[in-house]
Amino acid sequence: MKSETKYMLPAYGEDFLLYLDTISGKSKKTVSEYYYDLLMFFRFIKKRRRLVSEDVEFDEIDPADLNVDVLKSIQLTDLYAFLNYVNSERGGNAATRGRKVSSLRSFFKYCFSKAKIIDANPALELESPKQSRRLPKYLELDESRDLLGAIDDKEEFAERDYCIVTLFLNCGMRLSELVGINVTDIREDTLRVIGKGNKERTVYLNDACLDAIAGYMKKREDVVEKGGVHPLFVSKRKQRISPKTVEYTVKKYIIKAGLDPKKYSVHKLRHTAATLMYTYGDVDIRALQEILGHESVATTQIYTHVNSKQLKEAVKSNPLAREKRN
Repeated sequence: MKSETKYMLPAYGEDFLLYLDTISGKSKKTVSEYYYDLLMFFRFIKKRRRLVSEDVEFDEIDPADLNVDVLKSIQLTDLYAFLNYVNSERGGNAATRGRKVSSLRSFFKYCFSKAKIIDANPALELESPKQSRRLPKYLELDESRDLLGAIDDKEEFAERDYCIVTLFLNCGMRLSELVGINVTDIREDTLRVIGKGNKERTVYLNDACLDAIAGYMKKREDVVEKGGVHPLFVSKRKQRISPKTVEYTVKKYIIKAGLDPKKYSVHKLRHTAATLMYTYGDVDIRALQEILGHESVATTQIYTHVNSKQLKEAVKSNPLAREKRN
């Protein structure tokens, strides 16, 4: 959270963010997203209630002086008006508006049931905008092999990069999770991962992962951070590798493998791992949920899609597939 937060939000807004950080255990990124959602919402309320001069630019509105009486006066119609503003004036798509709905629901639930500073929750019946369901983009099995094959011994950090891509494709971990791995997190064939909301889970390592880690450890230069922490993946500057470096590295090999860098990214490798496990591994949806670290199984269900090969085989398996006209 940026230092400007304490200046820009009303006191009850600051208290809510502190609650998310200290009690709910939300990640810094999530707290930051909630901050900006609330900042926009409070600015909108000041504008809607004509509590600020018309000549003040929207992004220059300071909502820090919005008192509790204004908060208590907010109704469901104000929330929908805000979502309409996000859509029409800010170009927010359904997913963006959906996140703001989530922020408002959490905030007003806190104000009503935790802080008890409002008498009714205006967001109780706030609906999320309908979103079109899109299948996740992922690499096919042959494309995954091509990506791994693009990392040859001539690369300066071949062993490190191969290990990174191998873990992404086999374990389906998030970028932040991979960057945060320490050497001590690896124990025999398991890996301790800290996911969203500081939630810890165990990832089991298959032979490919173990082999890639062993190969990298032989070449890895040891780096010790404060507290005697040894990060697994080390950069050229001899410090913990940054998310940007990982993204750049993966993009480099995506291009080298002849794949489209606009279509595939680090996060698409997570989609790939999940899809490959579900398609070829006969993995139960609940097991896949645990592997990926999803809070809800509904999130995991996007990977239960069928690919084109499965559709083709399904049509071929029809008992009438070989029937021909005499």
